[in-house]
Amino acid sequence: MPANLNNRKNIFVLIDEAHRTTGGDLGNFLMAGLPNASFIGFTGTPVDKTAYGKGTFKIFGLGDDKGYLHKYSIAESIEDGTTLPLYYNLAPNEMRVPHDIMEKEFLSLAEAEGIADIEELNKILDRAINLKNFLKGNERVKKVAQYVADHYRENVEPLGYKAFLVGVDREACALYKEALDAILPPEYSEIVYTGNNNDSARLKKWHLEPTREKQIRKSFTKLGDWPKILIVTEKLLTGFDAPILYAMYLDKPMRDHTLLQAIARVNRPYENEAQEMVKPHGFVLDFIGIFDKLEKALAFDSDEINAIVKDLGLLKQLFKSKMESKAPVYLKLVGQKFDDKDVDNLIEHFRDPDRRKEFFKEYKEIEMLHEIISPDAFLRPYIDPYATLSSIYAVVRNAYAKKVYVDRAFQKKTNELVQKHIGAEQLVNVAEFVKIDENTIELIKKQKGGDGTKVINLVKSIEKAAEDGANDPFLVALAERAMAVQTAFEDRQTSTAEALGELIKEVERNEKRKKEQAEKGLDAIGYFVLCKLTDDGIKNPDAASRKVAEAFTKYPNWQRSEAELRELRNQVTFALMRVEDDVENVTATVETLFTLLRKSFKP
Repeated sequence: MPANLNNRKNIFVLIDEAHRTTGGDLGNFLMAGLPNASFIGFTGTPVDKTAYGKGTFKIFGLGDDKGYLHKYSIAESIEDGTTLPLYYNLAPNEMRVPHDIMEKEFLSLAEAEGIADIEELNKILDRAINLKNFLKGNERVKKVAQYVADHYRENVEPLGYKAFLVGVDREACALYKEALDAILPPEYSEIVYTGNNNDSARLKKWHLEPTREKQIRKSFTKLGDWPKILIVTEKLLTGFDAPILYAMYLDKPMRDHTLLQAIARVNRPYENEAQEMVKPHGFVLDFIGIFDKLEKALAFDSDEINAIVKDLGLLKQLFKSKMESKAPVYLKLVGQKFDDKDVDNLIEHFRDPDRRKEFFKEYKEIEMLHEIISPDAFLRPYIDPYATLSSIYAVVRNAYAKKVYVDRAFQKKTNELVQKHIGAEQLVNVAEFVKIDENTIELIKKQKGGDGTKVINLVKSIEKAAEDGANDPFLVALAERAMAVQTAFEDRQTSTAEALGELIKEVERNEKRKKEQAEKGLDAIGYFVLCKLTDDGIKNPDAASRKVAEAFTKYPNWQRSEAELRELRNQVTFALMRVEDDVENVTATVETLFTLLRKSFKP
């Protein structure tokens, strides 16, 4: 390489992890070797040490202490859904590090500012003798472990999420594992740290083989798998991506980049549609007291700090605001007894789908806030109105859900509260199924409640009969017509009385069909085929329908086997061709017949 090549001005150097890559000898040699090059740094956590003549802004900022070429803020990532907000709460004061020790041995140290790597942090903490002695005191470890265990079981586990417990060093991790195992089953928690050959017996006890560590990491990311709590101090605090991680129990002093990178473990979005889980935010429970000095602990501008973490108390105020401004509108819809009349009023009030959508949105926001805050004495004044609001939601959801069976109506804590304060019997009024037979109409007329409740009950009863109907295509068609009646009812195209009348007529027609089917000695498939052939003008439909029914009996796995389906279609086509000369009519009938039957047969 020519010697003067290093002086060229058209050299561009792109540097990742720029907050640390250029801070040592590598940066000095690189910039000395390319004095006229343009250096572009990429980092999520710039080191702000401009006052000391160094740091990311000094190296890359062209003299501007906030010389970003482009900045994608945490607030923007939260708005985009790339990350979640972070909320924190302080542990009880007696467990937190005394302010004088924290200031003297950590916060006031100049070398602790702008720490970019956890290895640098550990070197500083190694000299903090009084701080470590306090954190690892026997009685304190027991208290913190008990607090963590209680908080996890009451606040985090019911939500379905997992947690980190961050100890000040590896010995602290071992102490916490021993303390937690005395409270929780051992499988609840695991330690992950790097072992050394000269470790003490206590530390060696928790050394992990690489395959075991890999298994623990993988299991931790999965819903329902053990462990629920990972105890860490250095490993996994950067780079480990576990969206199901919701809570961090922070018992290690951190600041600036190490703090930001650590707490960012809990702000990854997580959704599980099957379990109706949508992670609302990340949560940090601070046993150190670092969040009490947040602006000093994070060397970022105040706007950025407020976007990163917020006090959990804000969620309490939000819950209070919603219960006082949004909930009363819905609570007025029911009386104190929450009786059948109230159910009828709710069904009538929420016929409008848009009105239901707005209520469901408001309720789910309130419910999630309750799940996060509970259990907390703050909630006591709101328990009864919240339980009533939840019962209103259950009635409306059960009434208008598009599925016969309603899965997981509530989150765990709310479900227990509703069962305790309201009772299950008041939530089943709109799911009181009746058998669809010759007695249905009389049973519906005798049922408690108004016509609106009866419309909903009858539609759901028909849907359930179709699900349980052993592949009866008539019941499937009946269910589709019933849903059409409910849609017209919800859209106010028909009155409540008209909707109930139409449903009763549909049940009467179905009973008439069943009698005619029995008189002809046919099963549901055979009679369905007969009706279809008759409607399509196929000649000699009685004989043809029996041949078609025999073919269906011969190929019972046609829904699951492509080979059987082909053979069955051929058999049905040949049976119809024996009695019908119009090929186009036969082809159309066969196609429609299989389309309809596919809807009714359960795979």
